[in-house]
Amino acid sequence: MLGLINIFRCQKPVQSPVCGLIRYFHKEIIPVEWKKPSIGWTKLNFDGSCKSLTGKASIGGLVRNHNAEFLLGYAESIGEANSTVAELTALRRGLELARENGWNDLWLEGDAKTLLEIIEKGKKARCMEVERHISDIKSILPDFNKMMVSHIYREGNGAAHKFAQIGHDLDHPTIWRLIPPDELVTQLLQDAQGTIVLRMKEMKDKSY
Repeated sequence: MLGLINIFRCQKPVQSPVCGLIRYFHKEIIPVEWKKPSIGWTKLNFDGSCKSLTGKASIGGLVRNHNAEFLLGYAESIGEANSTVAELTALRRGLELARENGWNDLWLEGDAKTLLEIIEKGKKARCMEVERHISDIKSILPDFNKMMVSHIYREGNGAAHKFAQIGHDLDHPTIWRLIPPDELVTQLLQDAQGTIVLRMKEMKDKSY
């Protein structure tokens, strides 16, 4: 019995295979799916990317219609910035492009849940730079007729993430209209087909 107890302690630095197996089964499986907007709406997915070693950041995003057809994509390197600023810059750029193209009923979706809550619920940010970016975004929102905001896990935001990754290698801001880059074709097709991606999330212990 003592030997069994020692196995379940999972002491470091030696990790028992049993420990890894227990952690695996102690995870919640969440199905993640990108969903099309309703007829008359367009959907903007956005993402920011920051490389930890260099501090260089980039942004990306895309707009699709109710048939999941690709309307526009964008990517850009923005120099040194943290992940929060990158996410906000990606959102602001996407909003500017949506406004320019007259997409007035817009569904915003990203994987930065806290930032979306700040924008949707009007919460204040502690950082002055972040608050400035949020103010810029809020000044654009009244230009739209209807607006919807939602969070999606990274697994469902893959297309926007790929655009943000492309941004790292660009020398100037780039916009794609109607025809996406080749490396996005498979991802866009999977989204349009409603492909479900499974996310593994750590389950919290319940107290009884």
